[in-house]
Amino acid sequence: MHKLTRDDIEQAAGLVYQVMPATAQYAWPLLAERLGCTVWVKHENHTPTGAFKVRGGITFMHWLKRTHPDARGIVTATRGNHGQSLALAATALDLRSLIVVPQANSLEKNNAMRGFGGEVVESGRDFDEAREEAARLASVHDLYLVPPFHTELVKGVATYALELFKAAPDLDTVYVPIGCGSGICAVIAARDALGLNTRVVGVVSTEAAAAKLSFEAGVIRETASADTFADGLAVRKPIAEAFAVYAQGAARIVSVTDEQIAEAMRVYYTDTHNLAEGAGAAALAALIQEREMMRGKRVGVILSGGNIDRSVYARVIG
Repeated sequence: MHKLTRDDIEQAAGLVYQVMPATAQYAWPLLAERLGCTVWVKHENHTPTGAFKVRGGITFMHWLKRTHPDARGIVTATRGNHGQSLALAATALDLRSLIVVPQANSLEKNNAMRGFGGEVVESGRDFDEAREEAARLASVHDLYLVPPFHTELVKGVATYALELFKAAPDLDTVYVPIGCGSGICAVIAARDALGLNTRVVGVVSTEAAAAKLSFEAGVIRETASADTFADGLAVRKPIAEAFAVYAQGAARIVSVTDEQIAEAMRVYYTDTHNLAEGAGAAALAALIQEREMMRGKRVGVILSGGNIDRSVYARVIG
């Protein structure tokens, strides 16, 4: 991935803001009281798709239209948020979007993707198997295969990091969840483009810790499963291009259990009355785990999305 400049990110923001306004970042007082540090929450649960991915979908589709004017449509694999993002952006440009999800994927995310104009296909037991089917369908239907990680996706996602750093420039640390890596790579890119010294800490699930294992080993490691209810974190093998960026640019990677994530979801609800999906609450879960280390500091956490099925949320919140 080439290094993004502030100009690159500002241009991406121009495209993103044609579809949505900037999202808020708030320093919530009850989180500060609970954790003993200033906590800036970046509210990516407030986008038109309820998650940060929409930004990358917008920039990617503009790039595709420009560089592949003959493309009839796209196909991609997702657990939901990436798929919603691409369905919305493809529909806006009159392109077909075929979205492959694993079997037993979130019903509400599937419905949302259809709502944005996507055709949803269920295949494979997890995200990695859905990716294989997406590649097959791309050649069958002559559709452009959108990877889970791409410079154009990162460019769009980096607009949320630019907003956060402009609003709160002196953050000591920012915690970012890691799935396929566009979020953490975007935060690193924006930090570097702005010349800041903020430490960027990645967050994974203990049940899908491939990114952490890889980071610590210095080479890509794969896990046999990725069995966490935080579907946005459920990846068995890091994307090489993304790993290259966060292996260099992250300070460390922290793992949190499903129970810690569930607790962070409850904390978000009580302290801010915001809805967070599993991956969306992972950053806060990591900060809660490291709160002694962060005492008195100014910290950012990315609430990356709020798309969780009602039945799952009811269990967690109960």
